[in-house]
Amino acid sequence: MLLDRSLFRYIWRYSKRDQIAIFIVVIASLPFYFLSLDLPKQIVNDAIVGQAFRDGVTHTTFLDLGFDLPAFLGGGTVTLFPGISVNQIGLLLGLSFLFLAFVCINGAFKYWINIAKGALGERMLRRLRFDLFSTVVRFTPDTLRAVRPSETATIIKDEVEPIGGFIGDAFVQPLLLASQAATAMTFIMMQSVQLGLVVLFIVGIQFTVIPRLRRIQLRLGKERQLASRLLAGRIGEVVEGMDAVHAHGTGRWEKAEIGERLYRLFDLRFRIFKWKFMVKFLNNFLSQLTPFFFYSVGGYFALTGRLDIGQLVAVIAAYRDLPPPLKELIDWDQQRLDVQIKYDQIIQQFVPEHLLPEEPGISAGINTTRLAGPVSIEKLRVLDSNGATLVDDISVSWEYPASVALVGNPSPAPHAIADVLARRIIPAAGTVTIAGQDFLRLPEEVTGRRIACAGAQPRLFPGSLRHNLLYGLQHKVTPADSRLPDTADAAEYIRIREALRTGNPLDSPDDDWLDHATIGMLSDKEIDDMLLENLALVGMGDDVFNFGINGWVDTARYPALADKIVEARNHLRARLAQCDMSELIETFDESRYANLASIGENLLFGASRDPLFNGRGRARNPLLLRVLDAEGLTGDLVGIGARIASTMMEIFADLPPDHPLVTQFSFLASNEMDDYERALSRWSQQGLRGLGPDDRERLLAPSFDYIEPRHRLSLLDDALRARILKARRHVRDEIARTDGQWNLEPYDPDKLCHNAMLRDNLLFGRVDLRIANARARVTKVVVDVVNDLELRPAISAVGLDFEVGPGGRMLTARQRGGADLVRCIVKKPDILVIDGALSAFSDTDADAILECLHTLFSDRCLVMIGRDETGLSGFDTVITFNDEGSFSQREDAAGAPPRRQSALT
Repeated sequence: MLLDRSLFRYIWRYSKRDQIAIFIVVIASLPFYFLSLDLPKQIVNDAIVGQAFRDGVTHTTFLDLGFDLPAFLGGGTVTLFPGISVNQIGLLLGLSFLFLAFVCINGAFKYWINIAKGALGERMLRRLRFDLFSTVVRFTPDTLRAVRPSETATIIKDEVEPIGGFIGDAFVQPLLLASQAATAMTFIMMQSVQLGLVVLFIVGIQFTVIPRLRRIQLRLGKERQLASRLLAGRIGEVVEGMDAVHAHGTGRWEKAEIGERLYRLFDLRFRIFKWKFMVKFLNNFLSQLTPFFFYSVGGYFALTGRLDIGQLVAVIAAYRDLPPPLKELIDWDQQRLDVQIKYDQIIQQFVPEHLLPEEPGISAGINTTRLAGPVSIEKLRVLDSNGATLVDDISVSWEYPASVALVGNPSPAPHAIADVLARRIIPAAGTVTIAGQDFLRLPEEVTGRRIACAGAQPRLFPGSLRHNLLYGLQHKVTPADSRLPDTADAAEYIRIREALRTGNPLDSPDDDWLDHATIGMLSDKEIDDMLLENLALVGMGDDVFNFGINGWVDTARYPALADKIVEARNHLRARLAQCDMSELIETFDESRYANLASIGENLLFGASRDPLFNGRGRARNPLLLRVLDAEGLTGDLVGIGARIASTMMEIFADLPPDHPLVTQFSFLASNEMDDYERALSRWSQQGLRGLGPDDRERLLAPSFDYIEPRHRLSLLDDALRARILKARRHVRDEIARTDGQWNLEPYDPDKLCHNAMLRDNLLFGRVDLRIANARARVTKVVVDVVNDLELRPAISAVGLDFEVGPGGRMLTARQRGGADLVRCIVKKPDILVIDGALSAFSDTDADAILECLHTLFSDRCLVMIGRDETGLSGFDTVITFNDEGSFSQREDAAGAPPRRQSALT
């Protein structure tokens, strides 16, 4: 669905039913609003002044309800309620409580209307954001290359926010405010025409002058929005290119450039503030000018008898309710103009000319479409993003199945053909047919399943390695049902109902999205085994095993692994003893101080993923601080931290902050050296009582990382170790007393510690790095035990949970390339295009991977983009392009049908 050029048309198209429902409630509220304006006059005239009790009358009728019939119905009066007889005090109290009732009724109307407007605005905001994202998905490749991702994200996330806030008010607010203002104005005119004309005159000035002044403010606001968007885009560019900034030392220039942009933004915002408050001053002045006329002119009329006191009080009370809706109407008009400008700017980023055709939707028929057939490219013409011709009038073809190599250096033709097959470029002219079907007209649901392209710069998504490997299989085959399910629970029912109301997909990310038609109905373990097998093919078997060793075990996913890890721990201990290598590891023992572990690790004797139990967080952990104070250890550990800080500052005093020795060995952050110097000064002069919370945290932190055998500053003795062991038991008791508030899991030799890495669970201790080659020797024994117990596949499966980070930054280039190759392989495409994916591998590894690909795709199509014909002897067809646009084609496969060889000019 294309976005409408008119914001109001877009709002009305999708919300007219809700808008009409709110309109009805607004109209229904007006009689109660009018009656609430009339009651103050009755209270003053009838009850207080006593007009209802003239000529000695002591009682009157209160709350008599009825109406007169018209003459054509026979006339007369219909009484609904005869009322009750009350005296003057009774009438005062009755009218006052009736006024209070109308206040509550009007408040209830406003509450319902505001809730309905808010819900309407949030639903339309959700729809608008989804429509914008759906439009981004349909951007052509050329458009995507010209779009800044950070700007697009800013538009969808932030710039539509004020539009969403306005949507609920777009139609309802002017109707509500105008009807209230008209009701109050009508009431004032009914009391005094002269005072009503005064009000109309002031209101006319407000509606004429204020909007004109605010147009300047809106123009500045438009400039501010554009400047903010450019700032966001520039910051995104700097963050993405931070490696280049560090490599060239241009941080100061980048800061200056961003500072200039911030100054321009500040200048615009400051000018907006000046106009805003000038308009606000003028508006407030005009609003306060009207009471001046009421008090002077209205008071004169009251004194001369042309207006009674009750009417004057009622007029003043009615006018009290008039400025707020008028002011809000003016604000609404300004917001309307402002939001329309924002909407127009957003629409410019999502113009229909830059969109791909809308996909028809998932269906079983599309899912079964195969592209297992000959490939024919006729008169292909491809342009780059600047309009320059990459290839022109190229015609090539090959049979199916086949392994095809497209070679060209420096010709761009092979890469251009790969980009066309991967849908990264839309050709300017020509036809591409695969298996007799027009490839360029096929929906992405077909090409995304049946064609895979592994490039030199793969794009991975934040999440686990498993999620990225299965990304190409995230194709839900069953069509979405547009009806509300009968068996859904309450939460699911509400989710689906809201999705229907806002035009969002009914599918849930928690559904089964795996394309089982491609991979079969595999269990989770079988899927993991398939992924590990393919990772081994691209040389990532050891990588994923190391990820698993350094990962955490999810016992919900791997319920049997916990006992096996404990079993492997015991086998490891026995194997080390058998090989006389027990001294290489100091085993954790709750009753002993672990000399090879830090003071913090000894104090906790457990593992946690809570930041307050790791790193600097331990120095501000309230539980630990409370235990240290109770055990009298705070002063000792602060003293150790002070000694460490003093020593580090002496050792690294003459080195620059970014020196490798400082970053690798220093306990102190280079940007905190001055803070440490001041903290040490206060510690040496006043002791613990002279330290503030920040100084105490700063000096405690190094002590938690101190390991005597490694750092050798002679800061620990047996007495202090014994006191730390006592504090360890105190920590255990405190955690038990808090009933699960703190997520610290103690070490237990007979259990798996879920918060500790798998490696630490296997070792259950610390390697003594003072012994030569201790780490390598222990690692070899660990690997042998894992292999003997056949735990390697299970541990590698844990490695599939490894978080790859934004863009796969936690992986090396080789690992990213391997993950992308596996992602392409596991979806079993009919055609696999390799366009630079092997560049991150060594020649030996690349040759081995290519040999595996030949085997895997022996019954399908493998297309390889190469710079020259080296190493391409195993391909059935090799097509070589030169820089003049001509090419030659040769067949290496025995018995292959003859192909034409031609040169294009």
